[in-house]
Amino acid sequence: MSGTALVTGAHGFAGSWLAGALLAEGTSVVGFDRGEPSLSGLELQGIASEVDDVEGDLRDAPLLDRVLDERGVDSVFHLAAQTIVGTANASPVPTFQSNIEGTWTLLESCRRAGVKRVVVASSDKAYGSHERLPYREDAALQPSFPYDVSKAAADLIARSYWHTFGMPVAVTRFANLYGGGDLNFSRLIPEAISAVIDNRRPVIRSDGSPERDFLYVEDAARAYLAVAAALDEGRAGGEAFNAGGGTPHSVRELLELVCEVGGAEMEPDIRGEGNPAGEIDSQYLDSTKIRELCGWEPGVELAEGLRRTFDWYLAHPEARAPAPA
Repeated sequence: MSGTALVTGAHGFAGSWLAGALLAEGTSVVGFDRGEPSLSGLELQGIASEVDDVEGDLRDAPLLDRVLDERGVDSVFHLAAQTIVGTANASPVPTFQSNIEGTWTLLESCRRAGVKRVVVASSDKAYGSHERLPYREDAALQPSFPYDVSKAAADLIARSYWHTFGMPVAVTRFANLYGGGDLNFSRLIPEAISAVIDNRRPVIRSDGSPERDFLYVEDAARAYLAVAAALDEGRAGGEAFNAGGGTPHSVRELLELVCEVGGAEMEPDIRGEGNPAGEIDSQYLDSTKIRELCGWEPGVELAEGLRRTFDWYLAHPEARAPAPA
């Protein structure tokens, strides 16, 4: 892909890896974030100087219009969101403002600017709880909790721009992303890897039985690019695409593998019962559609991805979770 791509959330975990993948393809990258965090993914990857950084609020339509016009943006990857489930449960309105209003404001700017391709990051959480698994793209979106609802709403709004206006937009519903540079230590893998590196038992806040699907972040970056390429070829407009690792893993199984890969002779510290409130018990994805329509499939299996993630955090001690007091 050539031209210029706007990546919202470029300083974040997935956004910084996507920015790196775009730069490697010769695409100019404009990042759009509320502000640079104390630890930026772009800085951690050593590519900050290569990204045209814009600070602003996604609900600021005049600013978005100027950025798209003045930078000559022809591709938009919308990854910015409030992503923490606990925060969404505690403060739903800011989550709805960021994840829903921010999405429609950006889409309107893209429509006015005639952007050639738009990929909006939804989530597997948009499906809500289903008895029939794995999730397929034609399954109903039936979320129950604020974060999940916000992603489902943004998902539906984005696809409506194809059906109503013919705007070349598609959405992605990815599994739980992991890899180096994830600084959200309420997530399972970065906290567990930090714990093992520090010779602490990783904590499970459930009984260990909930099942999840995991996707290595570099595979996710390739999937975003594959969907954008399919939009160019007229095969993805208004479509949703799942992408996951292909196999569900229980939380306990995952953390036992983290300990094994990290060479730690310890067991996870199970502190919960059942599934934490506000979270879905079992989630995993069928990725057949993105494989058949976009030619994508995961390239990094879980144990190898965890090894790479360990290596990244060992090389970046400043980006590990702080030890509990």
